[in-house]
Amino acid sequence: MTPHILPHTLHGEGPHPVIAVHGWFADRSAYAAILPDLDLDAFRYAFVDLRGYGEALHVAGDFTTSEAAADVLAVADHLGWERFSVIGHSMGGSVAQRVVAAAPERVRRMVGVSPVPANGLPMPPEHWELFAGAAERPENRRAIIDLTTGGVRPAAWLERMVRQSVGRSDAKAFRTWLDSWAGEDFHDEVTGSAVPALAVVGALDPALGADLMRDTWLRWYARAELTEIACAGHYAMDETPLQLIRIVEDFLRADAQDPDA
Repeated sequence: MTPHILPHTLHGEGPHPVIAVHGWFADRSAYAAILPDLDLDAFRYAFVDLRGYGEALHVAGDFTTSEAAADVLAVADHLGWERFSVIGHSMGGSVAQRVVAAAPERVRRMVGVSPVPANGLPMPPEHWELFAGAAERPENRRAIIDLTTGGVRPAAWLERMVRQSVGRSDAKAFRTWLDSWAGEDFHDEVTGSAVPALAVVGALDPALGADLMRDTWLRWYARAELTEIACAGHYAMDETPLQLIRIVEDFLRADAQDPDA
């Protein structure tokens, strides 16, 4: 499949370019809550829609993380960004790691927000049934969001998240994406990478938490860091937006003092 220049919006005029990739449940609007408070003098952000989502809802594809990485690189080429940082949420964290695997020399820094590890996310049969059924069943999507945010979020927020998810994703693409991000193992391609790599997780997320990151992310990346947000679950962009911005942008700013940058 030929790389596709993904639909994207640009925010900021700063000297440090950053591409942000959304997760399984949302298009680029997943980052809406953080947009008003980003440092737009230091950074220039590109928020993309992956194939099957948002403005790319009807774009054909294989709907794999490796294909998405090629698409992200196509966006960078289109924007004239030879080197850039990449942020990925959940499934987008797997995409970000694929970008590092494909073109490590182009990535200044990588941030995974509740990132799916590069070895996928094996699940017991009952969990797989819940996730696989989410393509056609909104109630499954609601149950997953509720579970991964600790069961403490308001019903109205859960329902809004589900409406946005259903409305901004193609059901067939959504289901196909699952096989890639959950089932593929490419950790050998990133093990030992020197790209500075920050994982940000929420303490309320039972699926992609700090213990899993210690067993995966921190073992694979030579310059890995881990930060846990006590009051967040899987959706820190919505749950703790200001804290997430501070953590992520402080990490990205460190690139200016990095002798290996």
